[in-house]
Amino acid sequence: MKSHDADVLILGGGVIGLACAHYLLAAGRRVTIIDQGGVGRGSSHGNCGTLTPSHAMPLAMPGVVGTAIRWLFKRDAPLRIKPSLDPALLRWLEAFRRRCNWDDFSATTAAKAPLLLRSADLIAELVQREKLDCEYRAEGTLHVFRDEKALADSLWYPRTLAEVGIAVELLDPAQVEAMEPALKPGTVGGYFNPGDAQLRPDRYVAELARLVVERGGQIDEQTRIDSIEVERGRISRTRTTNGDYSAREVVFALGAWSPALARPLGLRLPIQPGKGYSITYSRPALCPRTPLTLKEASVCVTAWDSGYRLGSTMEFAGYDSSLNRTRLDALRRSAAIYLQEPEGPTMQEEWYGWRPMTPDDLPILGRVRGIDNLCMATGHGMLGVTMSAATGQLVSEVIAGTGTSLDLAPFNVARFG
Repeated sequence: MKSHDADVLILGGGVIGLACAHYLLAAGRRVTIIDQGGVGRGSSHGNCGTLTPSHAMPLAMPGVVGTAIRWLFKRDAPLRIKPSLDPALLRWLEAFRRRCNWDDFSATTAAKAPLLLRSADLIAELVQREKLDCEYRAEGTLHVFRDEKALADSLWYPRTLAEVGIAVELLDPAQVEAMEPALKPGTVGGYFNPGDAQLRPDRYVAELARLVVERGGQIDEQTRIDSIEVERGRISRTRTTNGDYSAREVVFALGAWSPALARPLGLRLPIQPGKGYSITYSRPALCPRTPLTLKEASVCVTAWDSGYRLGSTMEFAGYDSSLNRTRLDALRRSAAIYLQEPEGPTMQEEWYGWRPMTPDDLPILGRVRGIDNLCMATGHGMLGVTMSAATGQLVSEVIAGTGTSLDLAPFNVARFG
C-alpha cells in the first residue's frame, strides 16, 4: 500500500473541509483532502441552502425539553428523539438539558452571532470574487406564522437578535402576504431577516471543490480512515484504505463521524447525528420568492432557478441510514397547510443527512492541547454551510500561527472537560 506525504491533511471533504482547503491554499499551504465517499455528499448536499445569521440562537432553550417529551412518541414531530438507552446519547441529552436556560441561551447566541455574520460576508465576497456558480442571492429569509399564540410566544426572537446586532423586521399579515404571494391566506404575521441569503448547497460545494483542485489541492475520494496514530504529541500517521498519510498539520473536519475517530486520540466529542430530511422538486408554477420557514411546522422552503426544496426537521435516532417515510410525508403535509402549490411537478430527490450536533450548539474549532499539529473544525450542527467560510478562514489563521480574527475560546474542545 502506498504512502502519502502532505503539508496540510484535511480529514473530511464536506463543506467545512473544502472551505478550510480553499483558505489554506490561498495562504500558500499545500493541501490534501481525504473523504470516505465523494466530496460534499454528506449533510450539506440536500440541506435547504439558506445562509442564516438569523439562526444564531441554539436549539437548547427554556421549554424545549418539555416539548420534546410531549413529542417523544410522535413519529412526525419536528423534533423527535427516538427512545434509546445509548449511553452517549443519554450523556448528550443531559448536557443539552442543563443548557435549557436563558443565561446559557444568551451566551451561546452572543458567541455564535459573530461567526455567522463574518461567514455570511465572506461567502458573499467569495461568490463574487471567484464567480461561483451556485445560485447565490442575498435577499433575506421570511419566517411565517399561522397561529396567533405561536407568534405571541416568539417575541424573544427579535429581542435576542437585536442584542447581537442582527436585523429583523416584524411583519403584519398583509405585509407577509404581499411579500410572498405563494402563501395561502391565513398567515397571522412573520419576521423578515434582511441579512440572510441563499444558495444551492450542492453547487456551492462543487464550486469549492473546483477551486481547490484548480489551486493545486489534492482530493482523494473513496478513502476511508482506519486509524489515526499519535507519537510524541503529534499525529504521525493516518491509516486509510488508500494507504498511509503523514502531514505537518492535520485538520479534523469529519462532521457527524467525528466521535468515533476522535476517541482513539483521547478526545470524547459530545456530537450526536441530528438527522434532517429534504425533498427536492422541479419548480412549481407559483414558487416562493423568498426562502421561508414555516414556523409552527419547522419546515424550510427554498427555491432556486434550478429547483425547489422542502426540508428540515430534527431526529435523534443514531446512525440510522433509512429514509423515514413518516418524516418525509410530514414535510409534504406541512407545506400544504401554508403554500398554494406545496410541491413541484416532478420529485427529483428524497434525502437525509446527519448534522453534527453539539449540546451547546457551538462548533468545535482550534488547537487541541497535547496534540501539536491537530486543528479541529467540526460540530457545526445545522449551520455548516453558513459557517463554512469563517471556519475556513479561522483554521488557516490557526495553522499560520499569527492569531485569529475571532476569539476561539468559546469553541475550544476543552470546554467539554
